[in-house]
Amino acid sequence: MSRRCELTGKGPMTGNNVSHANNKTKRRFLPNLNDVTLQSETLGRGVKLRISAAALRSVDHRGGLDAFLAKAKDEDLSANALKVKKEIAKAQASA
Repeated sequence: MSRRCELTGKGPMTGNNVSHANNKTKRRFLPNLNDVTLQSETLGRGVKLRISAAALRSVDHRGGLDAFLAKAKDEDLSANALKVKKEIAKAQASA
């Protein structure tokens, strides 16, 4: 399982551990990923995603999963999230 947010594309970053003696060693900053089930009003079901805590706050701020995916760029989304976005768009078009 990759350490990448399915909605924002946020992944690991690199940097240095810096000791008191100013010695530098490489380290990784990992994103705060959580397995969540977000409800889609259009589809009427839950969608399981692995997203960062910041993305979860963004989803709430934009008014839910449907609104977030409508504004999200396709290159940032994972294959699973992109599939859900297309399902939502298709369901909204037919309704």
